[in-house]
Amino acid sequence: MFLDHPRGFRDSALVNAREELLLTEPRVQSLRDRAEDLANRRGVHVPQFDPAEAGEEARVLFVFEAPGPMTNAGNKRPGSGFISVDNNDATAANMWNARNEAGLHDGALAWNIVPWYLGVASRKPTQEELRDGASELVNLIALLPRLELVVLGGLYAQKGWRRHIGPTNFAGPAVVDMWHPSPLSLNQPGRREAFTATIRDVSERLGQL
Repeated sequence: MFLDHPRGFRDSALVNAREELLLTEPRVQSLRDRAEDLANRRGVHVPQFDPAEAGEEARVLFVFEAPGPMTNAGNKRPGSGFISVDNNDATAANMWNARNEAGLHDGALAWNIVPWYLGVASRKPTQEELRDGASELVNLIALLPRLELVVLGGLYAQKGWRRHIGPTNFAGPAVVDMWHPSPLSLNQPGRREAFTATIRDVSERLGQL
């Protein structure tokens, strides 16, 4: 269910519809339970998986740094409550535009190396948080039987994976590095082109171009 425009969650009615879908879409129920369990075990705020994406049927998992402000419905400026390409922020819009250009409309899921909300965007994950988040990520991947690719978006996702998952000789999907889709990242020379090329390559590898 890929929208025809970015920043779809500007429309609160669409957010409400996704909240309803989260309760009924079969392919996301185990992931919803995983996010709720994680929040309860660690006493943290964990935004939910987007039920309009591939859920358990994901073939590519995009892993970013940590949930941004527009994922948190409890903020002063309320976010959606979802990790979604449809969030109302520039980072999500960059991801939507690249996926749309590459035709990568299906088979994708997004998450974070640290899946709980850390606060303001300038708050970066600690080494302990990267370690704990990586452990949770391995558990998540076990729920995705069709997964072919893990795309690590940004230096923190890459660092967390290589320090805490790669050394365990993790036998799983192929791993691809990508620049983070934030404006701060992509506005540096050459990065937007490289980012777009990575998304296009992922789409080609999944046979969607």
